[in-house]
Amino acid sequence: MIVSKFKEVLFSVLPITLLVLVLNFTVSPIDTTLIIRFLIGSFFVVLGLTIFLIGVDIGITPLGGLTGTSLARSNKLWIVLIAGLILGFFISIAEPGLMVLANQVNLVTSGQISGISILIIVSIGLAIMLSLGFLRVLYNVPLYKVLFALYLIIFGLAIFASREFLAISFDASGSTTGILAVPFILSLSVGISKLKKDSKASEKDSFGLVAIASTGAIMSVLLLDIFSKTNEFSAGLDSGISDSNSIIRPFIDIIPNYLMESFMAILPLLVILLVLQKISFKLKKKELRKLLTGFAFAFTGLLIFLIGVNAGFMDVGTSIGNNLALLDNKAYIIIIGFVLGVVTILAEPAVYVLTHQIEDVTSGYVKRKAVLISLAIGVGFAVALSVIRVLVPAIQLWHYLLPGYIICLSMMFFIPKLFVGIAFDAGGVATGPMTATFILAFIQGAAHAFEGADLMVDGFGMIAMVAMTPIITLEALGLVFAIKSKTKGVEKRDD
Repeated sequence: MIVSKFKEVLFSVLPITLLVLVLNFTVSPIDTTLIIRFLIGSFFVVLGLTIFLIGVDIGITPLGGLTGTSLARSNKLWIVLIAGLILGFFISIAEPGLMVLANQVNLVTSGQISGISILIIVSIGLAIMLSLGFLRVLYNVPLYKVLFALYLIIFGLAIFASREFLAISFDASGSTTGILAVPFILSLSVGISKLKKDSKASEKDSFGLVAIASTGAIMSVLLLDIFSKTNEFSAGLDSGISDSNSIIRPFIDIIPNYLMESFMAILPLLVILLVLQKISFKLKKKELRKLLTGFAFAFTGLLIFLIGVNAGFMDVGTSIGNNLALLDNKAYIIIIGFVLGVVTILAEPAVYVLTHQIEDVTSGYVKRKAVLISLAIGVGFAVALSVIRVLVPAIQLWHYLLPGYIICLSMMFFIPKLFVGIAFDAGGVATGPMTATFILAFIQGAAHAFEGADLMVDGFGMIAMVAMTPIITLEALGLVFAIKSKTKGVEKRDD
């Protein structure tokens, strides 16, 4: 298990590390101290994510499964909804991708929008929508109808939101459905579906809950903007770490801060485990010890990951974005943005799970290689388009998101309904740890350096783009599958 997790994480970090080294010796030379810190940071990211994912597998995901089963046994709707609220809130707060985004928002706005307020607001939104997602499963409400209604509300709220918050809200949606939330929510939904009196559409119930939960993140940040009335932001990108000539000190200096952050992220879930063990689980000592070991691994891994990301890894992303944005030939930064998107998605472990799942569900009619190539090209274009938005200030985020989501929502009515859940969940799969860290820093570095770009407006929004393109890609594949099914006489697995 350790070896397999290590390989997964290594192959997701290695392409970016190699790309950075190539850029260092070609178009974007980087300070030697910074590059050494980046390599140490990369090692910490690999080590931290490996330990964290092992912890998630043996501690946190089983907690989701056990809780779902216990809720099904209780057979009381109000208990299910309250549990959804509590679990959704704490699982979102502990999500590494969201923690990184919240820290970046705090850094870029010079503390005007605090990281903790983003964490809490987004987690409340996700918790409410997770509970509503449970209701959808229980009452067999078609997913496409729920998503259509939710995105109409989102775009209604977006009319009244500022450009800064529009970008942060959609980024939060992609960041919160990451390596911790997705497996936990999926394991929870398996238990919840047992509450239903029939087993109809149980396969479809395993998709779509993540998609519904993530809309809560968007709505909560948009509402925060509408009610907070903060119009002026002083944007800056001085982490203070880049200026230091020391290699090791930046890593040591941030340990106390992230030690507390990691502890506070994992503690509520640990309390939930201990309370439910007393009330409902009644696990044997050996089983409980295994879960507690998982929590210890998750805490240790999260701490190492956050130290690696913040003391060495993201600084180089910012530096490369800075350097490339200042080059006379802007084609370099657009092409490198595209390559970054492609290598990130090809290396994302969760993408391999998704592509195998699609091949199984379609009985091999939609080949996983076709899905993988389509996803990689889609995400590559998403990052490249985000770079173009930095270079051409007249292009705003909604110029991409509005037509993009109109396509997403329109296609829902023409594809097998199973693909709706798969496609919308895929947005969460695509926005993994590398997107929320390195590529985010890369785009912000470019926005900081390029004259005419707005760091607050153009520095965010990339995660939103990366979360949207897989929806379009996989819905298009669903359309291909529907056409193939009709021509070959294969029955569509719809309802």
